[in-house]
Amino acid sequence: MPENPRPSRRRTLTVSALVAVGLVAAVVVAVLVVPRQENASAESSLGSYRPATQFTEHVSESFYLPMRDGTRLAVRLDRPAVDGRAAPGPFPVLWQHSLSIDRKPEDGAGPETGGIQTIPTLTDHGYVVAQVARRGNGQSFGVRRGYNDRLEAGDAYDVTEWLAAQPWSDGNVGVYGCSNTGDAAMHALTVRPPHLKAVLAGCFSWDKYDAWRVGGISAQWGYGPSRTVEQDLANNPVDGDGSRTLLREAAVEHQKATPLADMWRGMPFRDSWSPAPQSRFWSEGSVATYADQIRAADVPVYVIGGWRDELRGQGVATLLNVPGSRLLIGPWEHCENTGFGLVEEAHRFFDQHLKGIDTGIDTEPPIHYATPDSDAADATGLEWKSAQSWPPAGTTAPPTALGGDGVLGSTAAGARGFTVDTAAECPTDPGSGATIQPCHVPGSGTSWTGPVLDRDTELTGTPVADLTVRTDRRDAHVFAYLEDVAPDGTTTVITEGRQQVSLRAEHPAPYALPPGVPWHRAHAADAAPVAPGEATRLRFAMLPTSYLIRAGHRVQITVTGYDPRETGVLPDADGARIDVLSGPANPSSVALPQRAG
Repeated sequence: MPENPRPSRRRTLTVSALVAVGLVAAVVVAVLVVPRQENASAESSLGSYRPATQFTEHVSESFYLPMRDGTRLAVRLDRPAVDGRAAPGPFPVLWQHSLSIDRKPEDGAGPETGGIQTIPTLTDHGYVVAQVARRGNGQSFGVRRGYNDRLEAGDAYDVTEWLAAQPWSDGNVGVYGCSNTGDAAMHALTVRPPHLKAVLAGCFSWDKYDAWRVGGISAQWGYGPSRTVEQDLANNPVDGDGSRTLLREAAVEHQKATPLADMWRGMPFRDSWSPAPQSRFWSEGSVATYADQIRAADVPVYVIGGWRDELRGQGVATLLNVPGSRLLIGPWEHCENTGFGLVEEAHRFFDQHLKGIDTGIDTEPPIHYATPDSDAADATGLEWKSAQSWPPAGTTAPPTALGGDGVLGSTAAGARGFTVDTAAECPTDPGSGATIQPCHVPGSGTSWTGPVLDRDTELTGTPVADLTVRTDRRDAHVFAYLEDVAPDGTTTVITEGRQQVSLRAEHPAPYALPPGVPWHRAHAADAAPVAPGEATRLRFAMLPTSYLIRAGHRVQITVTGYDPRETGVLPDADGARIDVLSGPANPSSVALPQRAG
Protein backbone atom coordinates (compact mmCIF):
# COMPACT_ATOMS: atom_id res chain seq x y z
CA MET A 1 0.00 0.00 0.00
CA PRO A 2 1.15 3.62 -0.45
CA GLU A 3 3.10 4.88 2.55
CA ASN A 4 0.55 7.65 3.16
CA PRO A 5 -3.08 6.46 3.33
CA ARG A 6 -5.23 7.67 0.45
CA PRO A 7 -8.76 9.06 0.93
CA SER A 8 -10.30 6.40 -1.29
CA ARG A 9 -9.92 2.69 -0.58
CA ARG A 10 -9.55 1.93 -4.26
CA ARG A 11 -6.56 4.26 -4.49
CA THR A 12 -4.66 2.27 -1.89
CA LEU A 13 -4.52 -0.88 -4.01
CA THR A 14 -1.02 -1.78 -5.14
CA VAL A 15 -0.29 -2.41 -8.78
CA SER A 16 0.57 -6.01 -8.05
CA ALA A 17 -2.83 -6.49 -6.43
CA LEU A 18 -4.63 -4.94 -9.37
CA VAL A 19 -2.79 -7.14 -11.83
CA ALA A 20 -3.34 -10.22 -9.73
CA VAL A 21 -7.12 -9.87 -9.67
CA GLY A 22 -7.42 -8.62 -13.23
CA LEU A 23 -8.78 -5.22 -12.23
CA VAL A 24 -6.46 -3.14 -14.43
CA ALA A 25 -8.25 -4.17 -17.61
CA ALA A 26 -11.70 -4.30 -16.02
CA VAL A 27 -11.61 -0.83 -14.53
CA VAL A 28 -10.88 0.96 -17.79
CA VAL A 29 -12.42 -1.18 -20.48
CA ALA A 30 -15.38 1.15 -20.77
CA VAL A 31 -13.23 4.17 -21.65
CA LEU A 32 -10.80 2.69 -24.15
CA VAL A 33 -12.79 3.98 -27.12
CA VAL A 34 -12.62 7.76 -27.10
CA PRO A 35 -14.97 9.62 -29.46
CA ARG A 36 -13.09 11.96 -31.78
CA GLN A 37 -13.90 15.63 -31.41
CA GLU A 38 -13.33 18.59 -33.69
CA ASN A 39 -10.92 21.19 -32.37
CA ALA A 40 -12.78 24.47 -32.05
CA SER A 41 -9.54 26.47 -32.06
CA ALA A 42 -7.97 27.54 -35.34
CA GLU A 43 -4.61 27.95 -33.60
CA SER A 44 -3.35 24.43 -34.24
CA SER A 45 -0.14 25.25 -36.07
CA LEU A 46 3.28 24.15 -34.90
CA GLY A 47 4.06 25.33 -31.36
CA SER A 48 1.04 27.65 -31.08
CA TYR A 49 -1.79 25.38 -29.95
CA ARG A 50 -3.66 27.31 -27.25
CA PRO A 51 -7.19 26.09 -26.57
CA ALA A 52 -9.20 27.73 -23.81
CA THR A 53 -8.18 27.01 -20.24
CA GLN A 54 -10.55 24.65 -18.43
CA PHE A 55 -9.21 24.96 -14.87
CA THR A 56 -7.45 27.73 -12.99
CA GLU A 57 -6.45 25.67 -9.96
CA HIS A 58 -4.69 22.41 -9.21
CA VAL A 59 -3.98 20.41 -6.09
CA SER A 60 -0.84 18.39 -5.41
CA GLU A 61 -0.14 15.39 -3.24
CA SER A 62 2.76 12.97 -2.89
CA PHE A 63 2.96 9.44 -1.60
CA TYR A 64 4.69 6.10 -2.00
CA LEU A 65 3.38 3.54 -4.47
CA PRO A 66 4.57 -0.08 -4.07
CA MET A 67 5.67 -1.94 -7.17
CA ARG A 68 5.08 -5.64 -7.77
CA ASP A 69 8.28 -6.55 -5.86
CA GLY A 70 7.33 -4.26 -2.96
CA THR A 71 9.77 -1.45 -3.79
CA ARG A 72 8.14 1.87 -2.93
CA LEU A 73 8.36 4.59 -5.57
CA ALA A 74 7.68 8.22 -4.73
CA VAL A 75 4.84 9.82 -6.69
CA ARG A 76 3.81 13.45 -6.95
CA LEU A 77 0.33 13.90 -8.36
CA ASP A 78 -1.03 17.20 -9.72
CA ARG A 79 -4.78 17.23 -10.42
CA PRO A 80 -7.15 19.89 -11.80
CA ALA A 81 -9.11 21.55 -9.01
CA VAL A 82 -12.12 23.76 -8.38
CA ASP A 83 -12.42 25.86 -5.20
CA GLY A 84 -9.38 24.14 -3.71
CA ARG A 85 -10.71 20.61 -4.18
CA ALA A 86 -9.58 18.07 -6.76
CA ALA A 87 -11.99 17.79 -9.68
CA PRO A 88 -13.38 14.25 -9.94
CA GLY A 89 -12.62 13.77 -13.63
CA PRO A 90 -12.10 11.37 -15.15
CA PHE A 91 -9.08 12.84 -16.94
CA PRO A 92 -6.28 11.51 -19.12
CA VAL A 93 -2.97 11.18 -17.28
CA LEU A 94 0.55 12.30 -18.21
CA TRP A 95 3.58 11.15 -16.26
CA GLN A 96 7.36 11.40 -16.17
CA HIS A 97 9.73 8.71 -14.84
CA SER A 98 12.28 11.05 -13.31
CA LEU A 99 15.16 11.14 -10.82
CA SER A 100 13.03 12.83 -8.17
CA ILE A 101 9.48 14.14 -7.78
CA ASP A 102 10.73 17.73 -7.47
CA ARG A 103 11.08 18.51 -11.22
CA LYS A 104 14.60 19.90 -10.81
CA PRO A 105 16.66 20.87 -13.89
CA GLU A 106 19.56 18.76 -12.62
CA ASP A 107 17.35 15.70 -12.90
CA GLY A 108 18.02 15.89 -16.63
CA ALA A 109 14.83 17.31 -18.14
CA GLY A 110 16.14 20.74 -19.05
CA PRO A 111 15.37 24.31 -17.92
CA GLU A 112 12.49 25.13 -15.63
CA THR A 113 10.47 27.27 -18.01
CA GLY A 114 9.06 26.78 -21.46
CA GLY A 115 9.74 23.11 -21.97
CA ILE A 116 9.42 19.62 -20.55
CA GLN A 117 9.53 20.94 -16.98
CA THR A 118 6.32 22.93 -17.47
CA ILE A 119 4.17 20.12 -18.84
CA PRO A 120 2.53 19.81 -15.38
CA THR A 121 0.77 23.11 -16.18
CA LEU A 122 -1.47 21.05 -18.47
CA THR A 123 -3.61 20.43 -15.40
CA ASP A 124 -5.18 23.72 -16.57
CA HIS A 125 -6.44 21.82 -19.61
CA GLY A 126 -7.89 18.79 -17.91
CA TYR A 127 -4.90 16.47 -17.41
CA VAL A 128 -3.69 14.74 -14.29
CA VAL A 129 0.13 14.94 -14.27
CA ALA A 130 2.39 12.65 -12.22
CA GLN A 131 6.10 12.72 -11.43
CA VAL A 132 7.52 9.36 -10.37
CA ALA A 133 11.06 9.00 -9.04
CA ARG A 134 12.80 5.97 -10.49
CA ARG A 135 13.84 3.24 -8.07
CA GLY A 136 17.07 4.05 -6.28
CA ASN A 137 16.70 7.76 -7.01
CA GLY A 138 15.27 10.86 -5.36
CA GLN A 139 12.62 10.05 -2.75
CA SER A 140 12.05 6.49 -4.02
CA PHE A 141 13.30 3.39 -2.32
CA GLY A 142 15.26 0.66 -4.05
CA VAL A 143 18.73 0.26 -5.47
CA ARG A 144 19.65 1.52 -8.93
CA ARG A 145 20.96 -1.54 -10.75
CA GLY A 146 21.87 0.15 -14.04
CA TYR A 147 20.59 3.13 -16.01
CA ASN A 148 17.26 2.61 -17.77
CA ASP A 149 17.39 -1.11 -17.04
CA ARG A 150 14.61 -3.70 -17.22
CA LEU A 151 13.63 -3.25 -13.57
CA GLU A 152 12.86 0.40 -14.33
CA ALA A 153 10.94 -0.65 -17.44
CA GLY A 154 8.87 -3.08 -15.35
CA ASP A 155 8.16 -0.29 -12.88
CA ALA A 156 6.96 1.88 -15.78
CA TYR A 157 4.46 -0.82 -16.73
CA ASP A 158 3.17 -0.97 -13.16
CA VAL A 159 2.92 2.82 -12.79
CA THR A 160 1.13 3.25 -16.12
CA GLU A 161 -1.47 0.63 -15.31
CA TRP A 162 -1.98 1.96 -11.79
CA LEU A 163 -2.58 5.46 -13.14
CA ALA A 164 -5.03 4.10 -15.69
CA ALA A 165 -7.03 2.30 -13.00
CA GLN A 166 -7.68 5.26 -10.67
CA PRO A 167 -11.18 6.77 -10.34
CA TRP A 168 -9.98 10.18 -11.55
CA SER A 169 -8.37 8.61 -14.65
CA ASP A 170 -10.17 7.94 -17.94
CA GLY A 171 -7.68 5.14 -18.72
CA ASN A 172 -5.70 7.04 -21.34
CA VAL A 173 -2.07 7.53 -20.26
CA GLY A 174 0.82 9.39 -21.91
CA VAL A 175 4.44 9.42 -20.82
CA TYR A 176 6.97 12.16 -21.49
CA GLY A 177 10.53 13.16 -20.71
CA CYS A 178 13.84 14.50 -21.94
CA SER A 179 17.41 13.27 -21.51
CA ASN A 180 17.38 10.42 -18.96
CA THR A 181 13.61 10.81 -18.57
CA GLY A 182 13.27 10.66 -22.37
CA ASP A 183 15.08 7.32 -22.24
CA ALA A 184 12.74 6.26 -19.45
CA ALA A 185 9.69 7.24 -21.53
CA MET A 186 10.87 5.10 -24.43
CA HIS A 187 11.66 2.18 -22.12
CA ALA A 188 8.11 2.42 -20.77
CA LEU A 189 6.94 1.80 -24.32
CA THR A 190 9.14 -1.30 -24.68
CA VAL A 191 7.07 -3.19 -22.09
CA ARG A 192 3.80 -2.28 -23.87
CA PRO A 193 1.46 -1.21 -21.04
CA PRO A 194 -2.06 -1.65 -22.46
CA HIS A 195 -3.13 1.86 -21.46
CA LEU A 196 -0.11 3.76 -22.73
CA LYS A 197 -1.46 5.79 -25.66
CA ALA A 198 1.27 8.33 -26.53
CA VAL A 199 4.97 9.02 -25.86
CA LEU A 200 6.79 12.35 -26.14
CA ALA A 201 10.54 11.96 -25.64
CA GLY A 202 13.45 14.32 -26.20
CA CYS A 203 17.24 13.98 -26.39
CA PHE A 204 17.41 10.28 -25.48
CA SER A 205 19.46 7.32 -26.71
CA TRP A 206 18.09 4.84 -29.24
CA ASP A 207 21.28 2.75 -29.03
CA LYS A 208 23.20 3.44 -25.84
CA TYR A 209 26.60 2.38 -27.18
CA ASP A 210 26.30 4.58 -30.25
CA ALA A 211 25.10 7.45 -28.07
CA TRP A 212 27.59 7.21 -25.21
CA ARG A 213 30.63 5.89 -27.08
CA VAL A 214 30.32 7.41 -30.53
CA GLY A 215 32.77 5.57 -32.78
CA GLY A 216 33.94 3.62 -29.74
CA ILE A 217 35.18 6.83 -28.10
CA SER A 218 33.89 8.07 -24.77
CA ALA A 219 33.93 11.79 -25.38
CA GLN A 220 30.68 13.09 -24.02
CA TRP A 221 29.47 14.83 -20.96
CA GLY A 222 28.50 12.52 -18.16
CA TYR A 223 27.79 9.13 -16.70
CA GLY A 224 24.48 9.46 -14.88
CA PRO A 225 23.54 10.28 -11.30
CA SER A 226 25.77 9.36 -8.39
CA ARG A 227 24.59 11.18 -5.29
CA THR A 228 25.51 11.17 -1.62
CA VAL A 229 23.10 10.68 1.25
CA GLU A 230 23.30 14.40 1.93
CA GLN A 231 22.41 15.25 -1.68
CA ASP A 232 19.43 12.91 -1.59
CA LEU A 233 18.28 14.43 1.70
CA ALA A 234 18.04 17.80 -0.09
CA ASN A 235 14.97 16.46 -1.89
CA ASN A 236 11.52 17.32 -0.57
CA PRO A 237 10.00 14.40 1.36
CA VAL A 238 6.64 12.96 0.39
CA ASP A 239 3.58 14.16 2.26
CA GLY A 240 3.43 12.83 5.81
CA ASP A 241 7.21 12.35 6.10
CA GLY A 242 7.93 15.67 7.78
CA SER A 243 10.58 14.04 9.94
CA ARG A 244 12.33 12.84 6.74
CA THR A 245 12.60 9.38 8.25
CA LEU A 246 11.52 7.62 5.06
CA LEU A 247 13.58 9.97 2.91
CA ARG A 248 16.69 9.10 4.92
CA GLU A 249 15.98 5.37 4.72
CA ALA A 250 15.68 5.67 0.95
CA ALA A 251 18.84 7.78 0.69
CA VAL A 252 20.87 5.23 2.64
CA GLU A 253 19.53 2.42 0.49
CA HIS A 254 20.60 4.30 -2.66
CA GLN A 255 24.25 4.00 -1.66
CA LYS A 256 24.18 0.32 -2.69
CA ALA A 257 23.70 1.37 -6.30
CA THR A 258 25.94 0.38 -9.19
CA PRO A 259 28.65 3.07 -9.68
CA LEU A 260 27.62 4.15 -13.16
CA ALA A 261 30.95 5.73 -14.12
CA ASP A 262 32.72 2.46 -13.35
CA MET A 263 30.11 0.47 -15.26
CA TRP A 264 30.46 2.58 -18.43
CA ARG A 265 34.27 2.60 -18.30
CA GLY A 266 34.28 -1.17 -17.88
CA MET A 267 32.39 -1.75 -21.13
CA PRO A 268 34.68 -0.65 -24.00
CA PHE A 269 32.90 -2.87 -26.55
CA ARG A 270 29.28 -3.16 -27.52
CA ASP A 271 29.21 -6.79 -26.33
CA SER A 272 31.10 -6.14 -23.07
CA TRP A 273 29.73 -7.91 -20.01
CA SER A 274 29.33 -5.77 -16.90
CA PRO A 275 29.63 -7.61 -13.58
CA ALA A 276 27.72 -4.89 -11.71
CA PRO A 277 24.29 -5.36 -13.37
CA GLN A 278 25.26 -8.87 -14.50
CA SER A 279 24.42 -8.23 -18.13
CA ARG A 280 25.72 -6.94 -21.45
CA PHE A 281 24.31 -3.64 -20.41
CA TRP A 282 24.77 -1.69 -23.63
CA SER A 283 22.17 -4.05 -25.04
CA GLU A 284 19.91 -4.22 -21.98
CA GLY A 285 19.79 -0.44 -21.64
CA SER A 286 19.21 0.30 -25.35
CA VAL A 287 15.74 1.08 -26.65
CA ALA A 288 16.86 -0.37 -30.01
CA THR A 289 17.08 -3.82 -28.46
CA TYR A 290 13.29 -3.78 -28.07
CA ALA A 291 12.45 -2.25 -31.45
CA ASP A 292 10.09 -5.11 -32.34
CA GLN A 293 8.13 -4.60 -29.11
CA ILE A 294 7.89 -0.86 -29.78
CA ARG A 295 6.61 -1.40 -33.28
CA ALA A 296 4.13 -4.01 -32.06
CA ALA A 297 2.80 -1.56 -29.46
CA ASP A 298 1.77 0.81 -32.28
CA VAL A 299 1.80 3.83 -29.96
CA PRO A 300 2.39 7.34 -31.39
CA VAL A 301 5.87 8.66 -30.57
CA TYR A 302 6.94 12.30 -30.82
CA VAL A 303 10.73 12.80 -30.77
CA ILE A 304 12.22 16.18 -29.79
CA GLY A 305 15.84 17.10 -30.51
CA GLY A 306 18.33 19.90 -31.11
CA TRP A 307 21.06 20.50 -33.68
CA ARG A 308 23.47 21.30 -30.84
CA ASP A 309 22.64 18.20 -28.82
CA GLU A 310 24.95 15.19 -28.80
CA LEU A 311 21.97 12.82 -29.07
CA ARG A 312 20.34 14.22 -32.21
CA GLY A 313 21.38 11.22 -34.30
CA GLN A 314 19.54 9.00 -31.85
CA GLY A 315 16.32 10.88 -32.53
CA VAL A 316 16.77 10.43 -36.28
CA ALA A 317 17.37 6.70 -35.76
CA THR A 318 14.14 6.46 -33.77
CA LEU A 319 12.23 8.22 -36.53
CA LEU A 320 13.59 5.76 -39.10
CA ASN A 321 12.77 2.68 -37.03
CA VAL A 322 9.42 3.46 -35.41
CA PRO A 323 6.65 3.71 -38.02
CA GLY A 324 4.31 6.61 -37.43
CA SER A 325 6.75 8.53 -35.24
CA ARG A 326 7.31 12.28 -35.52
CA LEU A 327 10.47 14.37 -35.21
CA LEU A 328 10.83 18.01 -34.16
CA ILE A 329 14.39 19.33 -34.19
CA GLY A 330 15.49 22.91 -33.71
CA PRO A 331 18.69 24.95 -33.23
CA TRP A 332 18.94 23.99 -29.57
CA GLU A 333 21.23 22.44 -27.01
CA HIS A 334 20.27 19.48 -24.83
CA CYS A 335 16.61 19.61 -23.73
CA GLU A 336 16.27 23.27 -24.66
CA ASN A 337 13.66 24.90 -26.91
CA THR A 338 14.41 28.61 -27.05
CA GLY A 339 11.83 30.54 -29.04
CA PHE A 340 9.46 27.62 -29.49
CA GLY A 341 6.24 26.67 -27.69
CA LEU A 342 7.20 23.12 -26.72
CA VAL A 343 4.47 22.79 -24.09
CA GLU A 344 1.92 23.94 -26.65
CA GLU A 345 3.17 21.35 -29.14
CA ALA A 346 3.14 18.61 -26.48
CA HIS A 347 -0.40 19.68 -25.58
CA ARG A 348 -1.47 19.39 -29.22
CA PHE A 349 0.07 15.91 -29.49
CA PHE A 350 -1.52 14.62 -26.29
CA ASP A 351 -4.92 16.15 -27.05
CA GLN A 352 -4.88 14.29 -30.35
CA HIS A 353 -3.99 10.90 -28.90
CA LEU A 354 -5.36 10.98 -25.34
CA LYS A 355 -8.47 13.11 -25.72
CA GLY A 356 -9.40 12.24 -29.28
CA ILE A 357 -9.44 15.90 -30.38
CA ASP A 358 -8.58 16.48 -34.02
CA THR A 359 -5.70 18.95 -33.66
CA GLY A 360 -4.53 18.49 -37.23
CA ILE A 361 -1.20 17.01 -36.16
CA ASP A 362 -1.79 13.66 -37.85
CA THR A 363 -2.28 15.27 -41.26
CA GLU A 364 1.06 17.09 -41.14
CA PRO A 365 4.41 15.79 -42.42
CA PRO A 366 6.19 13.75 -39.72
CA ILE A 367 9.33 15.92 -39.63
CA HIS A 368 9.65 19.56 -38.68
CA TYR A 369 13.05 21.23 -38.44
CA ALA A 370 14.55 24.71 -38.28
CA THR A 371 17.82 25.52 -40.03
CA PRO A 372 20.27 27.79 -38.16
CA ASP A 373 21.68 30.64 -40.24
CA SER A 374 25.42 31.37 -40.21
CA ASP A 375 24.62 35.10 -40.19
CA ALA A 376 21.88 34.98 -37.53
CA ALA A 377 22.71 36.54 -34.18
CA ASP A 378 20.60 34.01 -32.29
CA ALA A 379 18.38 30.97 -32.80
CA THR A 380 15.02 32.70 -32.45
CA GLY A 381 12.59 33.58 -35.20
CA LEU A 382 13.74 30.88 -37.59
CA GLU A 383 11.50 29.43 -40.27
CA TRP A 384 10.23 25.91 -39.67
CA LYS A 385 10.40 23.46 -42.54
CA SER A 386 8.69 20.12 -42.97
CA ALA A 387 9.72 16.85 -44.60
CA GLN A 388 8.27 13.42 -45.19
CA SER A 389 11.56 11.56 -44.73
CA TRP A 390 15.14 11.91 -43.54
CA PRO A 391 17.14 13.20 -45.24
CA PRO A 392 14.59 15.58 -46.76
CA ALA A 393 13.73 15.24 -50.44
CA GLY A 394 16.11 17.12 -52.72
CA THR A 395 19.17 16.31 -50.61
CA THR A 396 22.31 15.04 -52.34
CA ALA A 397 25.59 14.11 -50.67
CA PRO A 398 28.39 14.04 -53.24
CA PRO A 399 31.83 13.14 -51.86
CA THR A 400 34.06 16.20 -51.61
CA ALA A 401 37.76 15.41 -51.81
CA LEU A 402 40.24 16.46 -49.15
CA GLY A 403 43.28 17.51 -51.18
CA GLY A 404 46.88 17.10 -50.20
CA ASP A 405 47.17 20.87 -50.64
CA GLY A 406 44.64 21.58 -47.86
CA VAL A 407 41.93 22.67 -50.26
CA LEU A 408 38.43 21.25 -49.82
CA GLY A 409 37.42 19.82 -53.20
CA SER A 410 40.97 19.44 -54.50
CA THR A 411 42.17 16.05 -55.80
CA ALA A 412 45.86 16.88 -55.25
CA ALA A 413 47.83 13.95 -53.87
CA GLY A 414 49.77 14.26 -50.65
CA ALA A 415 49.59 13.86 -46.89
CA ARG A 416 48.59 16.34 -44.25
CA GLY A 417 49.78 15.38 -40.81
CA PHE A 418 49.74 16.61 -37.25
CA THR A 419 50.92 15.70 -33.79
CA VAL A 420 48.28 14.91 -31.19
CA ASP A 421 48.23 17.35 -28.28
CA THR A 422 46.10 16.11 -25.39
CA ALA A 423 46.56 19.42 -23.60
CA ALA A 424 44.60 21.31 -26.27
CA GLU A 425 41.79 23.45 -24.87
CA CYS A 426 38.83 25.26 -26.35
CA PRO A 427 39.64 28.95 -26.89
CA THR A 428 36.20 29.90 -25.55
CA ASP A 429 34.01 28.34 -22.87
CA PRO A 430 32.33 25.26 -24.43
CA GLY A 431 29.88 24.89 -21.56
CA SER A 432 29.61 21.88 -19.33
CA GLY A 433 27.50 18.87 -18.55
CA ALA A 434 24.87 17.84 -21.06
CA THR A 435 25.12 21.10 -23.02
CA ILE A 436 28.89 21.03 -23.65
CA GLN A 437 29.76 21.93 -27.25
CA PRO A 438 32.53 20.91 -29.66
CA CYS A 439 35.02 23.63 -30.55
CA HIS A 440 37.62 24.54 -33.14
CA VAL A 441 41.06 24.67 -31.52
CA PRO A 442 43.38 26.78 -33.69
CA GLY A 443 46.54 24.86 -34.56
CA SER A 444 45.11 21.51 -33.47
CA GLY A 445 44.93 18.90 -36.24
CA THR A 446 44.77 19.85 -39.91
CA SER A 447 42.12 21.54 -42.04
CA TRP A 448 40.80 21.66 -45.61
CA THR A 449 39.12 24.92 -46.54
CA GLY A 450 36.85 25.48 -49.51
CA PRO A 451 36.51 28.59 -51.67
CA VAL A 452 34.44 31.59 -50.67
CA LEU A 453 30.82 30.69 -51.41
CA ASP A 454 29.16 32.76 -54.11
CA ARG A 455 25.68 31.69 -53.01
CA ASP A 456 23.87 30.56 -49.90
CA THR A 457 24.30 26.82 -49.27
CA GLU A 458 22.13 24.67 -47.02
CA LEU A 459 23.76 21.58 -45.53
CA THR A 460 21.01 19.28 -44.26
CA GLY A 461 21.50 15.58 -43.62
CA THR A 462 24.16 13.26 -42.22
CA PRO A 463 27.73 13.95 -43.42
CA VAL A 464 30.04 10.95 -43.78
CA ALA A 465 33.83 11.11 -43.47
CA ASP A 466 35.83 8.65 -45.61
CA LEU A 467 39.48 9.04 -44.62
CA THR A 468 42.72 7.23 -45.40
CA VAL A 469 44.93 7.65 -42.35
CA ARG A 470 48.19 6.36 -40.97
CA THR A 471 49.59 6.72 -37.49
CA ASP A 472 52.79 5.81 -35.67
CA ARG A 473 50.74 4.06 -33.00
CA ARG A 474 48.74 0.83 -33.03
CA ASP A 475 45.53 2.71 -32.28
CA ALA A 476 44.22 6.25 -32.39
CA HIS A 477 41.14 8.38 -31.95
CA VAL A 478 40.20 10.39 -35.02
CA PHE A 479 37.81 13.36 -34.86
CA ALA A 480 36.35 15.16 -37.89
CA TYR A 481 34.56 18.52 -37.75
CA LEU A 482 32.42 20.22 -40.39
CA GLU A 483 32.93 23.95 -39.91
CA ASP A 484 31.74 27.35 -41.10
CA VAL A 485 34.44 30.00 -41.60
CA ALA A 486 33.02 33.51 -41.55
CA PRO A 487 34.50 36.39 -43.60
CA ASP A 488 36.29 37.63 -40.47
CA GLY A 489 37.85 34.21 -39.90
CA THR A 490 35.60 33.15 -37.04
CA THR A 491 35.25 29.37 -37.17
CA THR A 492 32.07 27.63 -35.98
CA VAL A 493 31.69 23.87 -35.65
CA ILE A 494 28.52 22.81 -37.47
CA THR A 495 28.70 19.11 -36.66
CA GLU A 496 31.29 16.46 -35.85
CA GLY A 497 32.03 12.74 -35.79
CA ARG A 498 34.66 10.45 -34.36
CA GLN A 499 36.05 6.95 -34.75
CA GLN A 500 38.53 4.75 -32.92
CA VAL A 501 40.89 3.27 -35.50
CA SER A 502 40.89 -0.24 -34.00
CA LEU A 503 37.07 -0.41 -34.20
CA ARG A 504 36.86 0.68 -37.86
CA ALA A 505 35.33 -2.60 -39.18
CA GLU A 506 31.92 -2.02 -40.77
CA HIS A 507 28.95 -4.37 -40.42
CA PRO A 508 25.32 -4.33 -41.58
CA ALA A 509 23.31 -2.28 -39.10
CA PRO A 510 20.66 -4.12 -37.06
CA TYR A 511 18.23 -1.26 -37.66
CA ALA A 512 17.60 1.39 -40.31
CA LEU A 513 20.09 4.24 -40.73
CA PRO A 514 20.13 7.17 -43.17
CA PRO A 515 21.33 6.19 -46.67
CA GLY A 516 25.10 5.77 -46.93
CA VAL A 517 25.73 5.89 -43.18
CA PRO A 518 28.17 3.15 -42.03
CA TRP A 519 27.70 1.17 -38.82
CA HIS A 520 30.43 -0.32 -36.65
CA ARG A 521 29.53 -3.36 -34.56
CA ALA A 522 32.42 -2.67 -32.16
CA HIS A 523 32.44 -6.11 -30.55
CA ALA A 524 35.57 -7.24 -28.74
CA ALA A 525 36.27 -9.58 -31.67
CA ASP A 526 36.24 -6.60 -34.05
CA ALA A 527 39.11 -4.77 -32.32
CA ALA A 528 41.96 -4.70 -34.83
CA PRO A 529 44.93 -2.44 -34.03
CA VAL A 530 46.98 -1.31 -37.03
CA ALA A 531 50.65 -1.63 -37.80
CA PRO A 532 52.38 1.72 -37.21
CA GLY A 533 52.74 3.55 -40.51
CA GLU A 534 50.13 1.41 -42.28
CA ALA A 535 47.53 3.25 -44.39
CA THR A 536 44.05 2.50 -43.10
CA ARG A 537 40.58 3.47 -44.31
CA LEU A 538 38.16 4.96 -41.79
CA ARG A 539 34.56 5.61 -42.71
CA PHE A 540 32.25 7.14 -40.12
CA ALA A 541 29.23 9.40 -39.90
CA MET A 542 29.07 12.81 -38.36
CA LEU A 543 26.01 13.77 -36.37
CA PRO A 544 23.05 14.89 -38.51
CA THR A 545 22.73 18.60 -39.06
CA SER A 546 20.88 21.40 -40.80
CA TYR A 547 22.77 24.66 -41.31
CA LEU A 548 22.59 27.53 -43.78
CA ILE A 549 26.00 28.92 -44.80
CA ARG A 550 25.64 32.34 -46.34
CA ALA A 551 27.48 33.61 -49.40
CA GLY A 552 30.85 35.02 -48.42
CA HIS A 553 31.55 32.23 -45.94
CA ARG A 554 33.66 29.10 -46.53
CA VAL A 555 33.14 25.45 -45.67
CA GLN A 556 35.95 23.74 -43.79
CA ILE A 557 36.78 20.23 -42.61
CA THR A 558 39.15 19.81 -39.66
CA VAL A 559 40.58 16.46 -38.51
CA THR A 560 42.26 16.05 -35.11
CA GLY A 561 43.40 13.26 -32.83
CA TYR A 562 42.00 14.72 -29.61
CA ASP A 563 38.85 16.50 -28.46
CA PRO A 564 38.87 18.53 -25.20
CA ARG A 565 35.59 16.81 -24.20
CA GLU A 566 37.22 13.38 -24.40
CA THR A 567 36.92 11.26 -21.24
CA GLY A 568 38.75 8.12 -22.39
CA VAL A 569 42.03 9.29 -23.93
CA LEU A 570 44.29 6.44 -25.15
CA PRO A 571 47.33 6.05 -22.84
CA ASP A 572 49.84 6.77 -25.62
CA ALA A 573 47.81 9.38 -27.52
CA ASP A 574 49.85 12.44 -26.61
CA GLY A 575 52.55 13.08 -29.18
CA ALA A 576 51.17 10.56 -31.68
CA ARG A 577 51.61 11.37 -35.36
CA ILE A 578 48.54 11.07 -37.59
CA ASP A 579 48.56 11.69 -41.35
CA VAL A 580 45.51 12.02 -43.59
CA LEU A 581 46.38 10.86 -47.10
CA SER A 582 44.96 12.24 -50.33
CA GLY A 583 45.01 11.46 -54.01
CA PRO A 584 43.87 8.67 -56.37
CA ALA A 585 45.82 5.94 -54.57
CA ASN A 586 44.78 6.96 -51.06
CA PRO A 587 41.60 9.02 -51.34
CA SER A 588 40.03 10.96 -48.51
CA SER A 589 36.72 12.78 -48.75
CA VAL A 590 33.63 13.92 -46.88
CA ALA A 591 30.09 13.47 -48.22
CA LEU A 592 28.43 16.85 -47.60
CA PRO A 593 24.62 16.68 -47.74
CA GLN A 594 23.37 19.66 -49.69
CA ARG A 595 19.74 20.53 -50.11
CA ALA A 596 18.55 22.14 -53.30
CA GLY A 597 16.54 25.33 -53.14
